[in-house]
Amino acid sequence: MDRVQVDVLVSGGGVAGLTAAAAFASAGFSVICTDPAPPITERNAAGADHRSTAFLHPSIPVLQAAGLWARLAPYAAPLQIMRIIDAGGATPEPRLIKDFDAAEISDQPFGWNLPNWLLRREMVARLAELPNVTFLPGTATARLTLRDAEALVSLSNDMQLSARLIVAADGRDSTVRQQAGIGVKTTRYGQKALAFATTHPTPHGNISTEIHRSGGPFTLVPLPDFEGQPSSAIVWMETGPEVARLAALPVPDFEAAMNARSCGILGPLTLRSTRTVWPIITQLADRMTASRVALIAEAAHVMPPIGAQGLNMSLADLSALLDLAIATPAGIGTPAMLAAFERKRHVEIKARLAGIDMLNRSSMLQEPFLRDLRAGALNGLYSLAPVRKTLMKAGLGVR
Repeated sequence: MDRVQVDVLVSGGGVAGLTAAAAFASAGFSVICTDPAPPITERNAAGADHRSTAFLHPSIPVLQAAGLWARLAPYAAPLQIMRIIDAGGATPEPRLIKDFDAAEISDQPFGWNLPNWLLRREMVARLAELPNVTFLPGTATARLTLRDAEALVSLSNDMQLSARLIVAADGRDSTVRQQAGIGVKTTRYGQKALAFATTHPTPHGNISTEIHRSGGPFTLVPLPDFEGQPSSAIVWMETGPEVARLAALPVPDFEAAMNARSCGILGPLTLRSTRTVWPIITQLADRMTASRVALIAEAAHVMPPIGAQGLNMSLADLSALLDLAIATPAGIGTPAMLAAFERKRHVEIKARLAGIDMLNRSSMLQEPFLRDLRAGALNGLYSLAPVRKTLMKAGLGVR
């Protein structure tokens, strides 16, 4: 069988992988993108991903360069304010509310939020427009032989490839990472997250809200209206056993529990999707490169869903890798290019993961005394305008 020659193999057809495929193809490289599971692109289809992704505004140029933002912008809900509520008192009600307003640091919102199933729909449609990209849903990257000059790849459909660069975007259990012999360090919290969509009578006002009590944050992120009603995506982090209990509740009992946990800030919440459960870990690859391989997104780093960091860090990975490829297209996938990518991303990722780990541990606190300390720290940091602005810029990944 003849071996197909390609500039870039993107292994993984999630949001990060589809974006990478569109970005490299839009830059003129030949691309094949594989994923063992065909993407689910309809809201009500079985297995649809009801999480949402907030694209912070530094990520928008990456989407524009990939030809994606024009498709996504009409469906996006802007995030103007990040609100943190501490409800860690004796009863589950707000005792401290602090707003971080993007207007303090920019004339742009912090970002824009979209449901993940819709992202996949629009991204797959974009790939279909590009003549130099082939998307192979239902096909896995099976075996790799990594050489200095090229990567030889066997796919699960028996296709044989020669790639100048493999972009591993195949998730936290990355096959490419494992075959490249790259280890990971994993931190487990005993947490899981419930993800689902709701409607509510009170408009969200383009405010993303994290409510902290114990077990992890309860986060409400604005979505466009659904069937004429204000809508929000919710990520509810709790201990594993508690998430299992909540996920099994009948809908009326679940709605009662989520309304108590939301402190009623948007009025009565109505469940408008299935409930999906996701494990919460922090994970960091020992390195981000091997011969002809670059790790991005969850193949390289996994973190709790706090502060909209995960996918935006993934797009920062992609931006750095793409810039290096465009600067020296003849050198794509070479040791020099990959070493530059490693230097640019790995140290920054380590630092950001450490910060998210600390925030997550503080959100899990059970003891009332420690929850009081958490509220005091939030109040103190917020009250200092220079510190508040620095924290907002750090969250965006800008200086």
